[in-house]
Amino acid sequence: MPIDLAYSCHYCHSTQGTNFLATERMLGIGGEFTYVTCDACGSLQLLTVPQDLSPYYPSDYYSLGRLQPSGGLRNFLKKIRMRAFLATENSFFSPRFGGYWLKRLHPKFTDRIADVGCGNGQLLYELHVSGFKDLHGFDPYLPKTEQLAPGLKLWKQDLAETDLKFDLVMLHHSFEHLADPEGVLRICHERLNPGGRLLVRCPVANAAVWKQKQALWVQLDAPRHLSIPSTHGFVGAAKRSGFEVKEILFDSTAFQFWGTALYERGEKLDRSKMDTHFSSKQLEAWEQQAIQYNLEGKGDQACFFCVKAGGKVEDQA
Repeated sequence: MPIDLAYSCHYCHSTQGTNFLATERMLGIGGEFTYVTCDACGSLQLLTVPQDLSPYYPSDYYSLGRLQPSGGLRNFLKKIRMRAFLATENSFFSPRFGGYWLKRLHPKFTDRIADVGCGNGQLLYELHVSGFKDLHGFDPYLPKTEQLAPGLKLWKQDLAETDLKFDLVMLHHSFEHLADPEGVLRICHERLNPGGRLLVRCPVANAAVWKQKQALWVQLDAPRHLSIPSTHGFVGAAKRSGFEVKEILFDSTAFQFWGTALYERGEKLDRSKMDTHFSSKQLEAWEQQAIQYNLEGKGDQACFFCVKAGGKVEDQA
Protein backbone atom coordinates (compact mmCIF):
# COMPACT_ATOMS: atom_id res chain seq x y z
CA MET A 1 0.00 0.00 0.00
CA PRO A 2 1.26 3.57 -0.58
CA ILE A 3 2.68 5.43 2.38
CA ASP A 4 0.41 7.96 4.06
CA LEU A 5 2.90 9.88 6.21
CA ALA A 6 5.93 12.03 5.42
CA TYR A 7 8.76 9.72 4.43
CA SER A 8 12.35 10.08 3.31
CA CYS A 9 14.62 7.07 2.89
CA HIS A 10 17.53 7.09 5.35
CA TYR A 11 19.85 5.80 2.67
CA CYS A 12 18.98 7.45 -0.67
CA HIS A 13 16.56 10.22 0.48
CA SER A 14 13.83 9.08 -1.92
CA THR A 15 10.31 10.04 -0.81
CA GLN A 16 8.70 7.17 -2.71
CA GLY A 17 8.03 3.97 -0.82
CA THR A 18 5.51 1.27 -0.02
CA ASN A 19 4.46 0.50 3.53
CA PHE A 20 3.63 -2.77 5.26
CA LEU A 21 2.76 -3.87 8.77
CA ALA A 22 5.02 -5.94 11.01
CA THR A 23 4.49 -7.43 14.46
CA GLU A 24 6.88 -7.76 17.40
CA ARG A 25 7.59 -11.50 17.43
CA MET A 26 10.90 -12.13 19.17
CA LEU A 27 9.54 -11.63 22.70
CA GLY A 28 5.89 -12.26 21.89
CA ILE A 29 4.85 -8.74 22.96
CA GLY A 30 2.86 -8.16 19.79
CA GLY A 31 1.68 -4.80 18.47
CA GLU A 32 1.78 -3.64 14.86
CA PHE A 33 4.40 -1.31 13.38
CA THR A 34 4.50 0.35 9.98
CA TYR A 35 7.63 -0.12 7.90
CA VAL A 36 8.42 1.32 4.49
CA THR A 37 10.27 -0.29 1.59
CA CYS A 38 12.07 2.37 -0.46
CA ASP A 39 10.98 2.18 -4.09
CA ALA A 40 14.36 3.52 -5.23
CA CYS A 41 17.03 1.57 -3.29
CA GLY A 42 15.02 -1.15 -1.56
CA SER A 43 16.08 -0.25 1.98
CA LEU A 44 13.63 -0.71 4.86
CA GLN A 45 12.82 1.56 7.77
CA LEU A 46 10.34 1.94 10.58
CA LEU A 47 8.03 4.82 9.68
CA THR A 48 7.32 6.06 13.21
CA VAL A 49 9.71 5.15 16.03
CA PRO A 50 7.95 4.52 19.38
CA GLN A 51 8.71 7.19 21.98
CA ASP A 52 9.72 4.50 24.48
CA LEU A 53 11.55 1.46 23.17
CA SER A 54 12.60 0.20 26.59
CA PRO A 55 9.86 -2.50 26.79
CA TYR A 56 11.45 -4.10 23.74
CA TYR A 57 14.88 -4.30 25.42
CA PRO A 58 14.26 -6.21 28.68
CA SER A 59 17.06 -6.87 31.16
CA ASP A 60 17.62 -10.36 29.71
CA TYR A 61 18.00 -9.06 26.13
CA TYR A 62 20.86 -11.04 24.61
CA SER A 63 23.40 -8.18 24.35
CA LEU A 64 22.79 -6.97 27.91
CA GLY A 65 23.84 -10.12 29.78
CA ARG A 66 26.80 -10.31 32.10
CA LEU A 67 30.30 -10.30 30.63
CA GLN A 68 31.91 -13.75 30.86
CA PRO A 69 35.63 -13.42 31.75
CA SER A 70 38.14 -16.21 31.25
CA GLY A 71 41.10 -17.31 33.36
CA GLY A 72 44.78 -16.45 33.01
CA LEU A 73 45.90 -19.63 31.22
CA ARG A 74 42.99 -19.46 28.79
CA ASN A 75 43.73 -15.80 28.08
CA PHE A 76 47.37 -16.64 27.40
CA LEU A 77 46.27 -19.26 24.88
CA LYS A 78 43.86 -16.77 23.28
CA LYS A 79 46.75 -14.35 22.78
CA ILE A 80 48.85 -17.01 21.05
CA ARG A 81 45.86 -18.07 18.97
CA MET A 82 45.17 -14.51 17.81
CA ARG A 83 48.74 -13.93 16.68
CA ALA A 84 48.69 -17.20 14.73
CA PHE A 85 45.28 -16.37 13.26
CA LEU A 86 46.38 -12.96 11.97
CA ALA A 87 49.69 -14.28 10.64
CA THR A 88 48.46 -17.39 8.80
CA GLU A 89 45.65 -18.56 6.54
CA ASN A 90 44.92 -21.61 8.69
CA SER A 91 41.28 -21.49 9.86
CA PHE A 92 42.24 -23.77 12.77
CA PHE A 93 43.36 -20.67 14.66
CA SER A 94 40.09 -18.73 14.17
CA PRO A 95 38.87 -17.26 17.48
CA ARG A 96 35.54 -18.43 18.86
CA PHE A 97 33.86 -15.13 17.94
CA GLY A 98 34.61 -15.75 14.28
CA GLY A 99 37.13 -13.18 13.25
CA TYR A 100 36.87 -13.59 9.48
CA TRP A 101 36.01 -9.88 9.42
CA LEU A 102 38.94 -9.03 11.72
CA LYS A 103 41.56 -10.53 9.41
CA ARG A 104 40.26 -8.43 6.50
CA LEU A 105 40.79 -5.27 8.55
CA HIS A 106 44.53 -5.94 9.04
CA PRO A 107 44.56 -4.41 12.54
CA LYS A 108 47.66 -3.66 14.57
CA PHE A 109 47.59 -4.57 18.24
CA THR A 110 48.27 -0.90 19.04
CA ASP A 111 45.35 0.45 16.96
CA ARG A 112 42.78 2.47 18.87
CA ILE A 113 39.51 0.62 18.26
CA ALA A 114 35.92 1.63 19.03
CA ASP A 115 32.93 -0.71 19.21
CA VAL A 116 29.68 1.27 18.86
CA GLY A 117 26.71 -0.39 20.55
CA CYS A 118 29.09 -2.62 22.48
CA GLY A 119 26.51 -4.08 24.89
CA ASN A 120 28.27 -5.79 27.78
CA GLY A 121 31.64 -5.47 26.04
CA GLN A 122 32.24 -9.19 25.54
CA LEU A 123 33.73 -8.77 22.07
CA LEU A 124 36.13 -6.06 23.26
CA TYR A 125 37.10 -8.24 26.21
CA GLU A 126 37.98 -11.08 23.84
CA LEU A 127 40.08 -8.71 21.74
CA HIS A 128 41.74 -7.36 24.89
CA VAL A 129 42.83 -10.74 26.24
CA SER A 130 43.96 -11.61 22.70
CA GLY A 131 46.49 -8.77 22.75
CA PHE A 132 44.79 -5.57 21.56
CA LYS A 133 45.81 -2.64 23.74
CA ASP A 134 43.52 0.37 23.14
CA LEU A 135 39.84 -0.61 23.11
CA HIS A 136 36.76 1.53 23.72
CA GLY A 137 33.12 0.52 23.81
CA PHE A 138 30.28 3.03 23.43
CA ASP A 139 26.72 2.30 24.51
CA PRO A 140 24.34 4.80 26.18
CA TYR A 141 22.42 1.88 27.73
CA LEU A 142 25.34 0.71 29.85
CA PRO A 143 24.82 0.98 33.64
CA LYS A 144 27.90 3.21 33.96
CA THR A 145 31.21 4.19 32.37
CA GLU A 146 33.76 1.62 33.48
CA GLN A 147 37.47 0.89 33.01
CA LEU A 148 37.43 -2.90 32.77
CA ALA A 149 41.20 -3.24 32.42
CA PRO A 150 44.18 -1.17 31.28
CA GLY A 151 43.47 -0.47 27.63
CA LEU A 152 39.79 -1.53 27.83
CA LYS A 153 37.10 0.99 28.70
CA LEU A 154 33.32 1.00 28.25
CA TRP A 155 31.70 4.41 27.92
CA LYS A 156 28.08 5.08 28.86
CA GLN A 157 27.64 7.51 25.99
CA ASP A 158 27.31 7.81 22.23
CA LEU A 159 30.34 7.99 19.95
CA ALA A 160 29.38 11.59 19.16
CA GLU A 161 30.10 12.55 22.79
CA THR A 162 33.80 11.65 22.75
CA ASP A 163 36.73 13.69 21.45
CA LEU A 164 38.86 10.58 20.94
CA LYS A 165 40.06 9.64 17.46
CA PHE A 166 40.25 6.04 16.29
CA ASP A 167 42.02 3.86 13.74
CA LEU A 168 39.06 1.50 13.51
CA VAL A 169 35.37 1.92 14.34
CA MET A 170 33.11 -1.14 14.40
CA LEU A 171 29.34 -1.59 14.55
CA HIS A 172 28.39 -5.22 15.02
CA HIS A 173 24.63 -5.53 14.58
CA SER A 174 23.99 -2.20 16.27
CA PHE A 175 23.66 -0.10 13.09
CA GLU A 176 20.13 -1.34 12.40
CA HIS A 177 19.04 -0.18 15.88
CA LEU A 178 19.92 3.48 15.20
CA ALA A 179 17.37 6.09 14.11
CA ASP A 180 19.74 8.20 11.96
CA PRO A 181 22.13 5.84 10.15
CA GLU A 182 23.61 8.46 7.83
CA GLY A 183 24.21 10.75 10.79
CA VAL A 184 26.01 7.88 12.52
CA LEU A 185 28.19 7.34 9.45
CA ARG A 186 29.16 11.00 9.53
CA ILE A 187 30.07 10.82 13.21
CA CYS A 188 32.18 7.74 12.50
CA HIS A 189 33.95 9.68 9.74
CA GLU A 190 34.67 12.56 12.14
CA ARG A 191 36.04 10.24 14.83
CA LEU A 192 38.38 8.31 12.52
CA ASN A 193 41.99 9.21 11.87
CA PRO A 194 42.98 9.83 8.22
CA GLY A 195 42.77 6.52 6.38
CA GLY A 196 40.85 4.99 9.28
CA ARG A 197 38.63 1.99 8.74
CA LEU A 198 34.95 1.44 9.44
CA LEU A 199 33.29 -1.97 9.75
CA VAL A 200 29.49 -2.22 9.74
CA ARG A 201 27.84 -5.62 10.11
CA CYS A 202 24.07 -5.61 9.78
CA PRO A 203 21.05 -7.25 8.15
CA VAL A 204 20.49 -6.26 4.52
CA ALA A 205 17.35 -5.91 2.43
CA ASN A 206 18.94 -7.89 -0.41
CA ALA A 207 17.89 -11.01 1.49
CA ALA A 208 16.08 -13.68 -0.48
CA VAL A 209 14.34 -14.65 2.79
CA TRP A 210 12.97 -11.11 3.16
CA LYS A 211 11.65 -11.13 -0.39
CA GLN A 212 10.02 -14.54 0.17
CA LYS A 213 8.66 -14.16 3.72
CA GLN A 214 8.25 -10.37 4.08
CA ALA A 215 7.09 -9.40 7.61
CA LEU A 216 7.87 -12.90 8.94
CA TRP A 217 11.59 -12.47 8.21
CA VAL A 218 13.33 -12.95 11.55
CA GLN A 219 15.83 -10.11 11.04
CA LEU A 220 13.15 -7.51 10.39
CA ASP A 221 12.82 -7.66 14.21
CA ALA A 222 10.10 -5.03 14.66
CA PRO A 223 10.34 -2.56 16.28
CA ARG A 224 13.97 -2.87 17.43
CA HIS A 225 15.42 -2.68 13.93
CA LEU A 226 14.73 0.91 12.93
CA SER A 227 16.28 0.61 9.47
CA ILE A 228 17.80 -2.09 7.29
CA PRO A 229 19.79 -0.96 4.24
CA SER A 230 20.10 -2.60 0.89
CA THR A 231 23.72 -2.88 -0.19
CA HIS A 232 23.05 -0.20 -2.81
CA GLY A 233 21.49 2.09 -0.22
CA PHE A 234 24.34 1.63 2.25
CA VAL A 235 27.03 2.33 -0.35
CA GLY A 236 25.31 5.59 -1.33
CA ALA A 237 24.98 6.79 2.26
CA ALA A 238 28.57 5.79 3.06
CA LYS A 239 29.90 7.67 0.03
CA ARG A 240 28.01 10.84 0.98
CA SER A 241 29.48 10.49 4.49
CA GLY A 242 33.06 10.44 3.19
CA PHE A 243 33.72 6.69 2.98
CA GLU A 244 34.84 4.38 0.24
CA VAL A 245 33.28 0.92 0.56
CA LYS A 246 36.15 -1.45 -0.20
CA GLU A 247 34.33 -4.76 0.16
CA ILE A 248 30.92 -6.23 0.95
CA LEU A 249 31.00 -9.70 2.46
CA PHE A 250 27.74 -11.59 3.02
CA ASP A 251 27.93 -13.62 6.23
CA SER A 252 24.40 -14.87 6.86
CA THR A 253 23.75 -18.17 8.63
CA ALA A 254 20.98 -20.74 9.02
CA PHE A 255 19.40 -18.37 11.56
CA GLN A 256 17.57 -16.64 8.71
CA PHE A 257 15.73 -19.88 7.98
CA TRP A 258 15.03 -21.44 11.36
CA GLY A 259 14.20 -18.12 13.03
CA THR A 260 11.73 -17.25 10.28
CA ALA A 261 10.29 -20.77 10.40
CA LEU A 262 9.64 -20.41 14.15
CA TYR A 263 7.68 -17.22 13.45
CA GLU A 264 5.71 -19.00 10.74
CA ARG A 265 4.70 -21.54 13.38
CA GLY A 266 3.58 -18.86 15.82
CA GLU A 267 6.55 -19.30 18.14
CA LYS A 268 8.74 -16.70 19.83
CA LEU A 269 12.47 -16.64 19.08
CA ASP A 270 13.55 -19.46 21.37
CA ARG A 271 16.70 -21.40 20.46
CA SER A 272 15.73 -24.18 22.87
CA LYS A 273 12.86 -25.09 20.56
CA MET A 274 15.05 -25.69 17.52
CA ASP A 275 15.45 -29.41 18.21
CA THR A 276 11.72 -29.74 18.80
CA HIS A 277 10.76 -28.21 15.46
CA PHE A 278 13.68 -29.04 13.16
CA SER A 279 15.79 -32.12 12.51
CA SER A 280 19.58 -31.98 12.43
CA LYS A 281 19.33 -32.81 8.73
CA GLN A 282 17.11 -29.77 8.14
CA LEU A 283 19.41 -27.47 10.09
CA GLU A 284 22.44 -28.70 8.14
CA ALA A 285 20.59 -28.15 4.85
CA TRP A 286 19.83 -24.59 5.94
CA GLU A 287 23.51 -24.00 6.77
CA GLN A 288 24.45 -25.08 3.26
CA GLN A 289 21.72 -22.92 1.76
CA ALA A 290 23.01 -19.92 3.75
CA ILE A 291 26.50 -20.48 2.29
CA GLN A 292 25.04 -20.56 -1.21
CA TYR A 293 22.97 -17.42 -0.61
CA ASN A 294 26.10 -15.61 0.60
CA LEU A 295 27.95 -16.56 -2.57
CA GLU A 296 25.03 -15.29 -4.67
CA GLY A 297 24.69 -11.99 -2.76
CA LYS A 298 21.29 -13.02 -1.38
CA GLY A 299 22.20 -13.58 2.26
CA ASP A 300 20.33 -11.66 4.93
CA GLN A 301 23.32 -9.97 6.58
CA ALA A 302 26.58 -8.48 5.38
CA CYS A 303 29.87 -6.90 6.45
CA PHE A 304 30.69 -3.50 4.92
CA PHE A 305 34.42 -2.72 4.95
CA CYS A 306 34.90 1.03 4.54
CA VAL A 307 37.86 3.40 4.51
CA LYS A 308 37.81 7.09 5.37
CA ALA A 309 38.34 8.73 1.98
CA GLY A 310 40.25 11.91 1.39
CA GLY A 311 37.40 13.74 -0.34
CA LYS A 312 34.88 16.19 1.05
CA VAL A 313 31.83 14.97 2.92
CA GLU A 314 28.70 15.91 0.99
CA ASP A 315 26.23 18.36 2.49
CA GLN A 316 23.05 16.89 3.92
CA ALA A 317 20.28 16.68 1.33
